[in-house]
Amino acid sequence: MAAACAAMMLSSCSSLSYYTQAAQGQLELLSDSRPIDDWIADPNTSIKLRHRLETARQIRRYAIEEMKLPDNGSYTNYTHLKRPYVLWNVVATPELSLKPVQWCFPVAGCVNYRGYYSKDEAQAFAKQLRAKGHDVEVGGVPAYSTLGWFSDPLISTFINYPDAQLARMLFHELAHQVVYVAGDSQFNESFASAVEEAGVEGWLERFGNPMMREAYQRYAARKKDFLALLVKYRGELDRTYKSMVPDSEKRATKARLFLALKDDYQVLKANWGGYAGYDRFFEEPLSNAHLASIATYNDFVPAFRAMLRRDKSWGAFYKSVNQLAKLDKADRHRVLKSLGATVTPAPLVVQRSMVGAR
Repeated sequence: MAAACAAMMLSSCSSLSYYTQAAQGQLELLSDSRPIDDWIADPNTSIKLRHRLETARQIRRYAIEEMKLPDNGSYTNYTHLKRPYVLWNVVATPELSLKPVQWCFPVAGCVNYRGYYSKDEAQAFAKQLRAKGHDVEVGGVPAYSTLGWFSDPLISTFINYPDAQLARMLFHELAHQVVYVAGDSQFNESFASAVEEAGVEGWLERFGNPMMREAYQRYAARKKDFLALLVKYRGELDRTYKSMVPDSEKRATKARLFLALKDDYQVLKANWGGYAGYDRFFEEPLSNAHLASIATYNDFVPAFRAMLRRDKSWGAFYKSVNQLAKLDKADRHRVLKSLGATVTPAPLVVQRSMVGAR
């Protein structure tokens, strides 16, 4: 808190306004929360919410006892918000680059986004960035971690997720409390994503039934297909921007690739039987910013999964990750790239002949 106050005193008026909305948003989230036991005991609590809270409590217990994730006040309270997301992230890139703009904050270090508790404020900031020529995406966020500084509550924005996806969310956010390297979002998010994947697999094996496992397998397969599609087009755009051709030609290729991405997504939807869960990704006009964070959350996941298999236990794995976190960023990424190189990714195949199939 002292670091945040110092930063605010040294910041510009616009930065002060940003920190103020962040502090107010976090305060609202915490002040409106109540212990899970109170919600469950309250006769006004719906049967559905009572069941979801009991499920979340069981998932949290598994995270602590089996996955050795932190046991603190996180996810022992519940907050009901009157909005679909807890906050909205703004991501920006230059017009002809996939490298995201970074913003630096106390504790968290430099990250590839700015979060707003108000969608209108997020859109207003996005408008400023677009006026400077940036590509921008504004995306809703159902949950985030305060890295153990506060007791993160369960929130209405994600409590009604299917059981396995609720587990995935909690495992991911608790993982951020195990290790966090300021200024290395790619390391932090890939680690948390690897923990969530392996954690859900173990949780389903223990508590899942055939229907739950099948539903999660479908979810995971669709997610893998969608990410592979984005990675494919990110690679093509990256090669275009690095090529020695005029900017006008790069812009034309960029427009063509984004149209092709939308077309291939429609093919994927048809292959999935019409599943529309990723439609919101396309709500705003596609831009580089939509693809900038894909690497942040996924590039090092195979490397972390390889480390977990090697170490054979959660405790040993966390110890290895913490040792890795002590390295210089370049050395840390070099090690992860080496580990990830041993895993062969499956190629993406978009079968256009299946359009309309069910």
